Amino acid sequence: MASIIMTRSKTFQAYLPNCHRTYSCIHCRAHLANHDELISKSFQGSQGRAYLFNSVVNVGCGLAEERVLLTGLHAVADIYCENCKTTLGWKYEHAFESSQKYKEGKFIIELAHMIKDNGWD
Repeated sequence: MASIIMTRSKTFQAYLPNCHRTYSCIHCRAHLANHDELISKSFQGSQGRAYLFNSVVNVGCGLAEERVLLTGLHAVADIYCENCKTTLGWKYEHAFESSQKYKEGKFIIELAHMIKDNGWD
């Protein structure tokens, strides 16, 4: 009789340097972004305040879809924590209004899903 060995694949997780202030997933503490990548704290998510980041780590991206947001029509893709799979916010894939083009390729993470780590005192 053959035995079956179950192995669990480990998700690669990027760790940001300890010398920088970082933002982590509030649910599993996976690193999400370096404070230096923060563009703006003046955004609104579906669950309250949200931050706009230039780049993020340990984040997966869904399929883009068109949504009417507070600032107009955008093509956005939901983003989620690669570790715990919680939806965190979205990525701006395309802005239809010229005044919103600066958001393209940037990431929104809602404050409800992140915590500050490393040297915020």
